[in-house]
Amino acid sequence: MPDSRRWWFKLQRVRNNLRRTFGAKEEKYNNALRMCPACRGLIDRKASTCPLCGTRVGGARSRPSSVPGRVMGGVIPVPSTANSAIIIFIILIYGISWALTQRAASASLGSAPALGGISLTVLRELGAKGPLILAGQYWRLVTAVFLHAGLIHIGFNLWCLFDIGPMVESLFSGSKYIVIFLVTGVFGYVVSMFWSPFGMSIGASGAIMGLIGVMISASYRLGSMGRELRRQLWRWVIYIAIFGLIPIFSVDNAAHLGGFISGLALGYLIQEGEPKTRGSENLWNTLAVVSVVIIAGSFALMALQLVHPPA
Repeated sequence: MPDSRRWWFKLQRVRNNLRRTFGAKEEKYNNALRMCPACRGLIDRKASTCPLCGTRVGGARSRPSSVPGRVMGGVIPVPSTANSAIIIFIILIYGISWALTQRAASASLGSAPALGGISLTVLRELGAKGPLILAGQYWRLVTAVFLHAGLIHIGFNLWCLFDIGPMVESLFSGSKYIVIFLVTGVFGYVVSMFWSPFGMSIGASGAIMGLIGVMISASYRLGSMGRELRRQLWRWVIYIAIFGLIPIFSVDNAAHLGGFISGLALGYLIQEGEPKTRGSENLWNTLAVVSVVIIAGSFALMALQLVHPPA
């Protein structure tokens, strides 16, 4: 690497996340220091001017706290990262899906699917990917990313998100992470629509494959640490590919492939780290807000569809 100080903070966080995943001991680093964007020297995080080169560096961006903030008297935790917010939202949507499944089973005097399974009717109503996209319900390309079919399905995807999510967010930034997650998840279902336009599909695995693809592309710019990271990530790709070949699991391999390819492309195009200029910071913040609005708008259209179904 041309300047090891430039990547020191972010690579330490990525390496520690990777080592936690595979059982190694985490290394500590000094949170009291940060890097000057001009001379790349290590300075006090609270400094507004670099004592080494005299450049005004402004206030340090807040770092995620190790203890999440809380509201309502400390009862409700507040997500401290983009990844944790996405995980909480996925769990919330699963909880709604499960409740609707239980209510439907009770109304029909039947039994709900085992192992926290969600009925196909509920998944279809809540926005699964399927032929209705061809009828103009494009919001399903978004809502399908956050739906899951049962405890095993959501458990596997959340385990992957807990592992790969912090790596991507640490190396890039929270705003870039939100954009990457949405773009790769949606692109995965676009590919799935071309491959199987009448098949039903749900889950965040396409976006997860996108996160893996992003990290593989970025690893080529991270020197020796990148080689170690790349080896571990390619193992994930191989394991997931083998898992997708087992017929009983009904895996949407086209969505996996689409998410992975789009992740490789984004990892090549997007620069690591926080945005370097105020203009790029505003751009990424805007893109992140637009992504959140797209997600919220897609679920609003889904809810409207439930209240006022087509004739």
